[in-house]
Amino acid sequence: MDRKKHVVEAATKSFAQYGYKATTMDQVAKLANVGKGTIYTFYKNKDELFLEIVTSLILEMKGMAEEAMQGKHSFYEKAHAALYRILEFRKEHQLTIKLLQEEREIGTPIVQQVVDKMERSIISYIEDKVSAAIVSGEIEDCNPKLTAFVMFKLYIALIFDWEKYADPLTEKEIAKLFEMYLLKGLSL
Repeated sequence: MDRKKHVVEAATKSFAQYGYKATTMDQVAKLANVGKGTIYTFYKNKDELFLEIVTSLILEMKGMAEEAMQGKHSFYEKAHAALYRILEFRKEHQLTIKLLQEEREIGTPIVQQVVDKMERSIISYIEDKVSAAIVSGEIEDCNPKLTAFVMFKLYIALIFDWEKYADPLTEKEIAKLFEMYLLKGLSL
């Protein structure tokens, strides 16, 4: 394995364990078993290293979503599968857990920026899929950006926020609620 890959893996581990603010280049060098100077041959500073890791994380989430969007299911079924996978990944991946915790508890500016970047990337991805579904006639004409935002926030509420009030919902329950609120509405 090359040294740059060791550095990225070590930094990812450190950011996931200690957060952005508490991670030092000395820690990363020690975990990667390289000299600190070696890190600086690849990255100007901790921010640059951190942003590369987060960019890879976003690409990984998009890949999972794209995989879920394949097949001959309806737009709503595919959108549910993609959103559910993205948010379950975010909920279970140690780095995203730590970043969300640091954003909430410390408010580190660069962490706030990358969390915002992650959310905007997800919403942009959904927006593209909504636009394509409008063009194909699969869904009614709507504001794709607003629709993507509402879909994303609904999932955040159902997966993360609901647990503050009651037992977590199953994937099947979330899919049913997603369909009810976005496809059918509440009227009889």
